[in-house]
Amino acid sequence: MADPRGFLEVARQEAAKRPVAERVKDWNEVYSQQPASERAEDVSVQARRCMDCGIPFCHSGTAGCPLGNLIPEWNDLVRRGRWDAASDRLHATNNFPEFTGRVCPAPCESACVLSISESETGGSVTIKRIEQTIADLAWDSGSVVPQAPTINTGKRVAVVGSGPAGLAAAQQLTRAGHDVTVYERDDRLGGLLRYGIPQFKLEKSVLDQRLMQMRAEGTHFVTDCEVGVDFTVEQLQQTYDAVILAVGALRARDNTEVEGRELDGIHLAMEHLVPSNKECEGDGPTSITAKDKHVVIIGGGDTGADCLGTAHRQGAASVTQLDYNQPLPDMRDDSTSPWPAWPLVLRTSPAHAEGGVVRHQVAVQRFLGDGNGHVRAMVLAEVEVQRDEDGRRIITPIGEEIELPCDLALFAIGFEGVEHGQLLDDYGLTLTRRGSLSCGTDWQTSAPGVFVCGDAHRGASLVVWAIAEGRSAAHGVDAFLTGRSDLPSPVHPTALPLAVV
Repeated sequence: MADPRGFLEVARQEAAKRPVAERVKDWNEVYSQQPASERAEDVSVQARRCMDCGIPFCHSGTAGCPLGNLIPEWNDLVRRGRWDAASDRLHATNNFPEFTGRVCPAPCESACVLSISESETGGSVTIKRIEQTIADLAWDSGSVVPQAPTINTGKRVAVVGSGPAGLAAAQQLTRAGHDVTVYERDDRLGGLLRYGIPQFKLEKSVLDQRLMQMRAEGTHFVTDCEVGVDFTVEQLQQTYDAVILAVGALRARDNTEVEGRELDGIHLAMEHLVPSNKECEGDGPTSITAKDKHVVIIGGGDTGADCLGTAHRQGAASVTQLDYNQPLPDMRDDSTSPWPAWPLVLRTSPAHAEGGVVRHQVAVQRFLGDGNGHVRAMVLAEVEVQRDEDGRRIITPIGEEIELPCDLALFAIGFEGVEHGQLLDDYGLTLTRRGSLSCGTDWQTSAPGVFVCGDAHRGASLVVWAIAEGRSAAHGVDAFLTGRSDLPSPVHPTALPLAVV
């Protein structure tokens, strides 16, 4: 059994980060490197804090982990030093724990029973830290090996998109004995894992080692291929028995109505992050750099924080991040977000500790040019945010205008949905009002034999939800091809995380 007094005797302790002055000079992950034995000892102690409570909300699909990770089980295995067994238990529900252990915001920790009263308990179990350590030590020890299929069904499946949803679906179907090919329009595999998430959050060697495993298992990959154009729908239908659309929700939200938006030096966030990641891959200098510039990031979410950390490493003269919302409290307010709902609290990224200024309750009013067509400043105003009867935000200026120097402006205000293209037209698929692709309970779209998962279905969301949907869509495809399936299906297409609106 678990240690019932562990949380009383052991204080919560996160992994140590490298000093700011050191880490902003390179693109390596922000966390300090520990010898494997020392890391294992520290994390084993942290695992003692898990009580294996009677109703473990941490792996509830509505409040905690959508993958249904059996967190108390592998916590106890870690506590007892059974690292190989912990890895087996973790990989039973999560194809890529080394990804989620790095980039997931850990709703499991918010749903931990110890989060009910953090002032009394010392806070939740460090689930994310434990998960990453299990995965990393498993790779280091050589215990993560290819799991080649034992049967061959003779069925062929195409997966369009190599982000976390597409990769999860592909791995599950390959292991079930199907012949799977993943198509990626970029020059490298990984989707947003490769080119959206910066190197300092997820070193690409972590992604590459998993791709090597998948290749060894028999999954095929094709890059530089836009399905629907370079490889037509007719060819898909002739070659494959089923198709999974895991194309993401890459249509970025913009504000084209703001005065001066046409000036040079104003970009969408991904126009900054993608070439920066390509530079880290060795493709030459980025086309958009923050070096010696006054950078303003419009948007207070994770993508904005990624731009913030990238700008620091590129040598920005100053960085300001704008958020039109009020600053959230540091602690959960049970009246607005009672446990185990996702708490409305202030969340910061390690990038915020590296410098820069975050300004709340402000919004850009217009951009000012330098006479040569390049942005030189932006005009801000304090704003009030309300919602109309349909729930749409109404942003109203209420204060005096402020002029802020700006050589590089980045819009990080979210994504509108799936990019419309020939692929959708040829399948006769239309987008919902949310810009996503709908499906039935089996993850099949209105086009027979064509399935969808991940952000393409859910809208821009978390990596952990993408993996869960990829695993679930694989179940649907397997059942479609063979009549039944033993593959897990952790989430329903209509599943939503527990939240208070």
